[in-house]
Amino acid sequence: MNNTNSPTLKRSLSLKYVVFFGLSFMCPTTLFSTYGVAVHRTNGMISTAYIVALIVMLFTAYSYAQMVKAFPNAGAAYTFTQKSISPHIGFLVGWTILLDYVFSPMISALLLGIAMKAYFPLIPMYIWIILFIVTITIVNILGITVAAKFNTAILFMQFGTFTLFTVFSIKGLLNGQGAGTLFSMLPFIDTNANMPGIMSMIPVLCFSFLGFDAVTTLSEEAKNPKQSIPRAIYLITIIGGAFYIIGSYFLQLVWPDYQSIKNPEASYIEIGLYVGGNFLVSYMLAEGIISSFASAVASGTSASRILYAMGRERVLPARLFGHLSPKFRTPVYNIVLIGGVALSALFLNLTTAVSLINFGAFFAFTFVNLSVIVHFFFRKKQRSLTGTIRYLIIPLIGAALTGFFWVKLDIHSLLVGGVWLALGFLYLLNLTKMFRQPPPELAFEEA
Repeated sequence: MNNTNSPTLKRSLSLKYVVFFGLSFMCPTTLFSTYGVAVHRTNGMISTAYIVALIVMLFTAYSYAQMVKAFPNAGAAYTFTQKSISPHIGFLVGWTILLDYVFSPMISALLLGIAMKAYFPLIPMYIWIILFIVTITIVNILGITVAAKFNTAILFMQFGTFTLFTVFSIKGLLNGQGAGTLFSMLPFIDTNANMPGIMSMIPVLCFSFLGFDAVTTLSEEAKNPKQSIPRAIYLITIIGGAFYIIGSYFLQLVWPDYQSIKNPEASYIEIGLYVGGNFLVSYMLAEGIISSFASAVASGTSASRILYAMGRERVLPARLFGHLSPKFRTPVYNIVLIGGVALSALFLNLTTAVSLINFGAFFAFTFVNLSVIVHFFFRKKQRSLTGTIRYLIIPLIGAALTGFFWVKLDIHSLLVGGVWLALGFLYLLNLTKMFRQPPPELAFEEA
């Protein structure tokens, strides 16, 4: 339990800033950098694939919204599973979801380092990576309000990119470029569709939605969290889904012959030059670099709050993980630790990091869906017709979908994630004295 004189997290975030935070974590303009690979893998049915991914995520978003009403505390999937199913399983869920949040700033650092190295080849990449990590660490230490405002400013730059691209695309299509029409089923239907290819892309596209779940870690810093956090979860998922579907729709219409893209990993440069010239491409590149900061700040904030939730009640060593700065009221040690992990961008490859994130997210999503069933349907006995639909059928569909895509991850993801999960299990054995005692549980005092 926290001492009454100890610093607490500060309730300062309105619904607006919570939504902006989640969208910043989501970093919607990653649509452009992943489009080339995704459109090839889906045989041109990229918009349909995004619709499927949105549906999958809406089921899980629903479960997150239900659970945050029951447990409005900083801990997210860890807290939900721990209180609903089992403290032991909750620990393992928290352990695996850390892969998402802790490694996300590293991915942002690595991507930014690669981009800056391309622009300034004489400057070593490690200089950019270190400067990047120091900057995001300082922003997160200064406090959640500073981080939220920082992310909001950058998020509107991303909206600017999307707006500019859409305007240029509409202008080009009306002038006969690409498909030459504003309305087409081309991005949705292809008679030569490769269903295995589309299904293999769904897990990747689902991770474009990561952000709706991240805001549940801000429950102790949001105003009226039982209302604002569930609303934010739905808004983030729907806004992000609309962004991806509309953006991919215009990307394919202005360049319908996706097979002719020379470099799929940088397809947005070719397409941007075609519809908007150097001005559009320059803006997109600059915004992409700056957005790396927003995404890293958001993911670093979420990771530090999860570590704080686990440290506060001595699931992890409290002196380190449960500490809040009296001055900034932020978990400074956790933020610095995450910055240290992000330095792995200096030597860890992108494939390994993405594999860890894939494994952790679907594992956590599956158990959050199951938590709704256990908590509401079994423990609270919400078994009327409406209750059965809301607390059994909907979350069961969500669990089935996320569980399916979890076991369908590539072997590399399963191996790396499995090793991490095994390490967590061994730590849990030590923490509970071979399961002879339960792990510590979070106490739900109001911040």
